[in-house]
Amino acid sequence: MAARAIGTSSISFGLVTIPVKLFATSKSGARVSFNWIDRKTGVRVRQQYFNPDNNEVVPKEDMVKGYQFAKNQFVVFEPDELKVLDQPGTDAIEIAEFVPAEQVERVYFDRAYYLGPDRGGARAYRLLAAALEQTGRVAVARFATRGKQYLVMVRPYRNGLMLEQLRYQTEVRSWDEIPVEEGEINPAELDLAVQMIEQKKADEFQPDDYTDEVRERQLELIQQKIDGEQITVAPSAEPQAQIIDLMAALKASIAGEGGEAADAGQPVRKAASG
Repeated sequence: MAARAIGTSSISFGLVTIPVKLFATSKSGARVSFNWIDRKTGVRVRQQYFNPDNNEVVPKEDMVKGYQFAKNQFVVFEPDELKVLDQPGTDAIEIAEFVPAEQVERVYFDRAYYLGPDRGGARAYRLLAAALEQTGRVAVARFATRGKQYLVMVRPYRNGLMLEQLRYQTEVRSWDEIPVEEGEINPAELDLAVQMIEQKKADEFQPDDYTDEVRERQLELIQQKIDGEQITVAPSAEPQAQIIDLMAALKASIAGEGGEAADAGQPVRKAASG
């Protein structure tokens, strides 16, 4: 069954305009979620807002949005005033520049959407995808929609295009803020670490090789509960002994994968392909 578009837009650069449709890359319902239920009646409860000063429930018609500019100090905005603050939505993806794909660091990636051609845009859509693929570049663009302006990237994906929503520089924490202690790299330990990587290497990523085992287990237990069976807490596995010595840990890891750790300082044996 064909996917349903979640929105429409147009990619514009120069005098070229390409009508496109946006599609979600994720599937709804893939995660197991629970609702709060009244134990006595079995009815799903609803969330309410209350005033912490008098513990009274505040009805929706009595609530307004406010911006906190100082501790416990808010400036209140009426709905018409909020509309003034909104970015006028053009729903257009306006390309600003084309940059090498590797220049956009992954730390800026937020979420992704598939882009498909809308009516009358297939030829220009294909042309842009092919041009980006051939040049090894991606399009950095502005996307104004739903009262906000987003920084986005359009890149070739398989036989089409994908839109990546990016974070602004002000939204990304600097790596310089991350405390990283100094640590000496032992050549022998490095050889063992490389051997361990070679032992488990793969030529390409295969998503089908991985499943959400926690979700599958949850669904099995949920079905048991639906069928009237009792579910109990499974005994927890015994914690493995912690190996403090890094060299010993590396050797044990390699041996545990069916390999034999090389003596320290000896050449690393590459795993046979195939």
